[in-house]
Amino acid sequence: MMDGPRSDVGRWGGSPWLPPTPSPEPEPEPEPDRRSRRGSRSFWARCCSCCSCRRGADDDWGPDPHRDSRGRGSSSGGRRPGSRGSDSRRPISRGGGVNAAGDGAIREGMLVVTGVDLLSSRSDQNRREHHTDEFEYDELILRRGQPFHVVLFLSRPYESSDRVVLELHIGNNPEVGKGTHVIIPVGKGGSGGWKAQVTKSSGQNLNLRVHTSPNAIIGKFQFTVRTHSDAGEFLLPFDPHNEIYILFNPWCPEDIVYVDREDWRQEYVLNESGRIYYGTEAQIGERTWNYGQFDHGVLDACLYILDRRGMPYGGRGDPVSVSRVISAMVNSLDDNGVLIGNWSGDYSRGTNPSAWVGSVEILLSYLRTGYSVPYGQCWVFAGVTTTVLRCLGLATRTVTNFNSAHDTDTSLTMDIYFDENMKPLEHLNHDSVWNFHVWNDCWMKRPDLPKGFDGWQVVDATPQETSSGIFCCGPCSVQSIKNGLVYMKYDTPFIFAEVNSDKVYWQRQDDGSFKIVYVEEKAIGTLIITKAIGSNMQEDVTHLYKHPEGSEAERKAVETATAHGSKPNVYATRDSAEDVGMQVEAQDAVMGQDLSVSVVLTNRNGSSSRTVKLHLYLSVTFYTGVTGSVFKDSKKEVVLAPGASDRVTMPVAYKEYKPHLVDQGAMLLNVSGHVKESGQVLAKQHTFRLRTPDLSLTLLGAAVVGQECEVQIVFKNPVPVTLTNVVFRLEGSGLQRPKILNVGDIGGNETVTLRQTFVPVRPGPRQLIASLDSPQLSQVHGVIQVDVAPASGSRGAFSDAGGSSRSGETIPMASRGGA
Repeated sequence: MMDGPRSDVGRWGGSPWLPPTPSPEPEPEPEPDRRSRRGSRSFWARCCSCCSCRRGADDDWGPDPHRDSRGRGSSSGGRRPGSRGSDSRRPISRGGGVNAAGDGAIREGMLVVTGVDLLSSRSDQNRREHHTDEFEYDELILRRGQPFHVVLFLSRPYESSDRVVLELHIGNNPEVGKGTHVIIPVGKGGSGGWKAQVTKSSGQNLNLRVHTSPNAIIGKFQFTVRTHSDAGEFLLPFDPHNEIYILFNPWCPEDIVYVDREDWRQEYVLNESGRIYYGTEAQIGERTWNYGQFDHGVLDACLYILDRRGMPYGGRGDPVSVSRVISAMVNSLDDNGVLIGNWSGDYSRGTNPSAWVGSVEILLSYLRTGYSVPYGQCWVFAGVTTTVLRCLGLATRTVTNFNSAHDTDTSLTMDIYFDENMKPLEHLNHDSVWNFHVWNDCWMKRPDLPKGFDGWQVVDATPQETSSGIFCCGPCSVQSIKNGLVYMKYDTPFIFAEVNSDKVYWQRQDDGSFKIVYVEEKAIGTLIITKAIGSNMQEDVTHLYKHPEGSEAERKAVETATAHGSKPNVYATRDSAEDVGMQVEAQDAVMGQDLSVSVVLTNRNGSSSRTVKLHLYLSVTFYTGVTGSVFKDSKKEVVLAPGASDRVTMPVAYKEYKPHLVDQGAMLLNVSGHVKESGQVLAKQHTFRLRTPDLSLTLLGAAVVGQECEVQIVFKNPVPVTLTNVVFRLEGSGLQRPKILNVGDIGGNETVTLRQTFVPVRPGPRQLIASLDSPQLSQVHGVIQVDVAPASGSRGAFSDAGGSSRSGETIPMASRGGA
């Protein structure tokens, strides 16, 4: 067994082993709790001094905590999202106008706006042209820098002497100078790229084409119309149906988030599902993740995150600032953000991070309750970040770095300490190497950096180390990482160390001092991958982050970076004598099976033999590199003839490793050796994982929008022990809202089958994703593609028939079978 809980299990600035106790969730309320910690200095004052501003007006700091939560003015409209309606056009908003002079009288001859049609339905021109027709919303959703169409219904025909002004408001106290109050005179040029022209005037209808600014604030705006005529001035009262969402626009060349490849936009903005990779470089696992950025309520949740942080509205047009805030707010540290991180292995007070199948359930829970959701680990933080940034209009992808370093002392090296016998000194090993780490790339120009740093930017929401006192990371230019330019903002030193630091082995000497005995230059950032465009294949993006290992450019980047670290002379004491080579191999094994690990030694000296004293230490490890105590070791002396090789094998039985297993079923083999003749020290750390089975999903019948469909899920328990309190999760955008199924216990080596029905709400190719979780086994997933046919004569309806989330439903087994 492990020696006991380690206090640094996740190494997150001293976060405890035991998970934090979440506040008890209240009953769902009509409004999210919009209160936040307002007494301390703001994120902007503490984290981004370049963006901080004097807190002069409340409108810059989100909703007033003392204001009624139903009051309007926030970017999320100040009201709960309405229930999903059909895709048919909403009734056109009509209002009894008011005299802008304030006496309420409507005088003869005034140009009264009797109604507005924003052409906001999914099938209308606006939503289709702005690539927002997949959002499960009835409101108008626009991408900035692109025109849209509006129809005004008037009390009389429009005349050339009439003046019409469109107005957009966001925040509690909108101001023209801050971009929170936009005034657009029809027929005249507006400010900052805003303008409107009459395209058609027919009877009492006035058709307008409105151009939005490519630098507009993103968020939810109130829309009103003001008219001026000889008979007086008229102001159309605000109608909640006339709220307009404005997002970033990667289709607009004038927007700094512009992406010039349509296949990239389809993948990194519009794709609602993706693959997230985990495991080890030699044993890559993959899981499908439902990003669900177009699901009903998700857009409101994304804007609520900005409100909750108190981000100034004036800064919400800058993707650098927005992405940095999101990286801070997706984790709960500092700011009661979306997800509580937990690497302890005890998830009894929440959800095992391995059990999530997508972001929708997490974001909707946060929007509904205002409480941080338990629990997340790196791939969950990254999956949610992808959802939020894609939803807001930023091209974003989820990236996995294998053998990812966590540098705790800014040395830009991974320092590992051993005693005189080369046994790891865990109390000194504060740096760690994660088997894998998942973060995000998002695409944008960087006007705040010198030329040459546009393009992919790293954003990491996993709370590892603080940045300017806040648990956030990025956006950091991938180009600056590649070239070791660690003085570039934001957080380049930390990310550089994750992908391109060296692993330095220190051995304690007889006098108590430490000496470098080995430097492993190719151990960190060995493979960096993401989902390929248009397929579920892997795309290797390592070359974007680093020059080829061992090349002159790569060594120069490392030396440039380490010169700015806390140990610039770390290589001064290196010794080199490497006539014996060592390679570690681990058998590919399934959870519950016996396995073996091997070390292959090769004598590169062709004229003399070599004697190697070898020591193997095996322990379990969290994927974060934090290890338990050694539960098996082996010593052996090997004599290698000139030019010969030999293999040392250590078998490991299931009963030996079962009591020590932790999340991910990963193990760490520490190998150390000493060559008698030359004094060469051999050192190697090798991580391998035990595979878990997949869920088998089969569609039973055709899938059609609005019609019930059935899926069958089959699972075989791979271990000879009973799985207790088994929970399945099922989710798929356009198919099934997040659903939790309690199935009880599953016996050792037992096969179970269950069936579930769902009603598709959107046509096209969709992904239905499932997971299984129990205290004895996790990281079990399955996915099936569902090609949904449209209902006859309809693009699909957003009814809740197929999207209900019946949390905690108990499901009887359809059948059970033995091994």
